[in-house]
Amino acid sequence: MANADSASGNAGGGGDSRRDFLLWTTSAVGVVGAGLALWPLIDSMNPAKDTLALASIEVDLSPIKEPGQAMTVTWRGKPVFIRHRTEEEIEQARSVDVQNLPDPQSDEERVEKPEWLVMIGICTHLGCIPLGQKQGQPTGDYNGWFCPCHGSHYDEAGRIRKGPAPANLPVPPYAFVDDTTIKIG
Repeated sequence: MANADSASGNAGGGGDSRRDFLLWTTSAVGVVGAGLALWPLIDSMNPAKDTLALASIEVDLSPIKEPGQAMTVTWRGKPVFIRHRTEEEIEQARSVDVQNLPDPQSDEERVEKPEWLVMIGICTHLGCIPLGQKQGQPTGDYNGWFCPCHGSHYDEAGRIRKGPAPANLPVPPYAFVDDTTIKIG
């Protein structure tokens, strides 16, 4: 039997463990090498730094001094309508029976603070930009926004009330940083 062990290279039983060690070491080096080779490809799938910079913006609301005034900012290449609503606009928006709306959503669901309405200013029908954000523009039948392309009318909460648009003007994710600053995104 001693001859059989020495013929197979297992004299002392160390050959198998040495072979296992070399196999595991080579496998580990191969996995690390493959990971290093694939990392540039995987990293290239992440968004670019300029895209990440647009992922969220902070907006100073202090230029809007009086209720009824509005401003438009750009976030992710889209216009965002910000309106400082009057007490009458808030009351009107809250008095609507939401069950009769094409896209039922209460005013409370659409705002963080009642006096500030923040929404993406793109018509949900075909992507036009509704009028009513600037002084003197038509606001439609519901004192909100009007899309002249196909006749969609939005109310003072940005909800679709009349026309071909299937949904309300979307509300982006936002939060108040302080009393005069919001962070969108």
